[in-house]
Amino acid sequence: MLALALAAVVLLPVLIALAVCADEVVDRLTCGYAHWRERRLISRLNRAVDADKIAGRIDLAALDRTDRRPLEQLAADLRCLRRDRVGGTGPAVVWHSSVLEAYDERLRLACRALGITEHLAELTGIDRQLERVRVEAELDAAGLRLPAIRPGQHQRHS
Repeated sequence: MLALALAAVVLLPVLIALAVCADEVVDRLTCGYAHWRERRLISRLNRAVDADKIAGRIDLAALDRTDRRPLEQLAADLRCLRRDRVGGTGPAVVWHSSVLEAYDERLRLACRALGITEHLAELTGIDRQLERVRVEAELDAAGLRLPAIRPGQHQRHS
């Protein structure tokens, strides 16, 4: 009986502390589990994707330049120019070629920012059009989405 009374006196403050701090204890356990799952997922992704090879293609020093256009701005410019290129409002050939030149320049800047090889400047005619399609696919694979636009279709922003 004395042992039971002694155990009650010793364990009662512990039980009260657990009751008062139960939410924090549960929070620490769940956060620890979530952190462990996140580290495990990152480890699996690193094994599945050769991250060093992808990171090696990107020139990190170029991203720190002050005169560099933000990638988000390049993406917005490309979407706008792509819409104008396909369903432009000006029928003049000069206007259309200016839009194409501006579009190709933004493609080159985006490729440079993401470490993608492009040959738009060296090509002409159908070869340049094919290179443009290839570069758009490479940018899409790198995560820069350029939705398909048909003449007369307005781009939806989502």
